[in-house]
Amino acid sequence: MKAMILAAGLGTRLGQITSNKPKALVEINGRPLLEIVVEKIKSFGFDDIIINLHHFPEQIIEFVKIKKDFGVKINFSLEQELLDTGGGLKKAGWFFRDNKPFLVHNVDVLTDLDLKKMYQKHLALNGLATLAIRKRETSRYLIFDNDNNLIGWKNTKTGEKIISRTIKEENLFGFSGIQIINPKTFSLMPDEKSFSIIKLYLKLAEKYDIKGFDHSDSLWIDAGKPEALAEGKKLFF
Repeated sequence: MKAMILAAGLGTRLGQITSNKPKALVEINGRPLLEIVVEKIKSFGFDDIIINLHHFPEQIIEFVKIKKDFGVKINFSLEQELLDTGGGLKKAGWFFRDNKPFLVHNVDVLTDLDLKKMYQKHLALNGLATLAIRKRETSRYLIFDNDNNLIGWKNTKTGEKIISRTIKEENLFGFSGIQIINPKTFSLMPDEKSFSIIKLYLKLAEKYDIKGFDHSDSLWIDAGKPEALAEGKKLFF
């Protein structure tokens, strides 16, 4: 099965830690985030992987090709300029021409989420995409109905709100940075090179089902923040 690891970000939230290395190579108990994520998705059968690169790309390529043999196929998608989540995925679209659903996983997300269960749920529901979501505090929430269909988004700090479908019930979740995508999504992408995949989903949710997969009972850490690195050292070995 195919997967994409989003690793092109600058890692600005980590401050000086990423001044001389990419976020993907920041370590948790001696193991780079990239290594932890690759080994995790590999354990669930994802053995053909593409990684998007931008910040210190040569370090990631060297790590994958020389310092570490993961035992899976790994390709790279180099972004000369940051293309955001949607644009990065669009640029790597050539990799997913087998017309099968695929995994997209942020490199700074650590979790014990059962990816096989999530993948099977996606196949059963047959939505355009299935997003890993959980009940957690955040300033930006995805809004779902009682059937776990994406219906909107809200920013509690600015008061901004986007509604894709008008419906009475509203359930708020934080996005976990993991998703299963139907390759049909590529044909629905805008002409722009750089765009947010979440903003695209909010537009497409008017006509298509974008599903949520609630894993609130799982461990989950956004390791892109300094305070989370310390927590990750306690929970992930």
